[in-house]
Amino acid sequence: MRYEILGPLRVVDERGSSCVKAEKLAVVLAVLLIRSEKVVTAEHLMTEIWGEELPQRATAGIHVYISRLRKFLHRPGKSSPIVTRPGGYLLHTVSDEFDVELFQQLVTEGRKSARDGQHVEACVCFEQALGLWRGPVLGELRPGPIVEGFVKWISEMRIECTELLVDSQLELGRYEEPIGRLSPLIAEYPLREKFHWQLMLALHRCDRRDEALRTYESARSVLDRELGLEPGPKLRELHQAVLLSG
Repeated sequence: MRYEILGPLRVVDERGSSCVKAEKLAVVLAVLLIRSEKVVTAEHLMTEIWGEELPQRATAGIHVYISRLRKFLHRPGKSSPIVTRPGGYLLHTVSDEFDVELFQQLVTEGRKSARDGQHVEACVCFEQALGLWRGPVLGELRPGPIVEGFVKWISEMRIECTELLVDSQLELGRYEEPIGRLSPLIAEYPLREKFHWQLMLALHRCDRRDEALRTYESARSVLDRELGLEPGPKLRELHQAVLLSG
């Protein structure tokens, strides 16, 4: 069985993929996955579903959702992956695949390859990691504090993975490849100076000097407008190098 949350929540097995359509049920499964192999208290599940204003039968509601999830995840001949523990519930994922864990593993392997100068292998790992994403984390699921914190963390990790991929592509002299990827990322994260630097370098190495200079001016403008800051030394040094190349 495979759990996937790097996109709309779904469970995949030999019979195909299944989605949890009931939102509260999906929230419970999402939290158990985010905290997999750790006990999640009933109180945390209640807060995630209902916030601070709990209904009168909130505890009974959690029991019902756990029971329904056990039925949903039941596979013939196997024990339920959801177990009751003192104070809460725990979801076992050791014997199953979980796309978040695979993503983290691939990023770790990619980092090691990049540190060792094996950038071809690093690119493969980073591209496979990014290929696991099917859309926004957990789709349109309404976030509570646990889900919201996780989404911010894993989304930041995705950005870092993209930066690492582009770094390895640049090390390999594959300057054309990152350009199409970086432009929409800069539009989405205009204050991420590293993306501006990477795009500027890629354009410069592709003999697109004017576009590289416009990239710098765009970065300088947005940093000044939004933060009241000048570009950092690395971006300024690259700008100077591009100017001198003319």
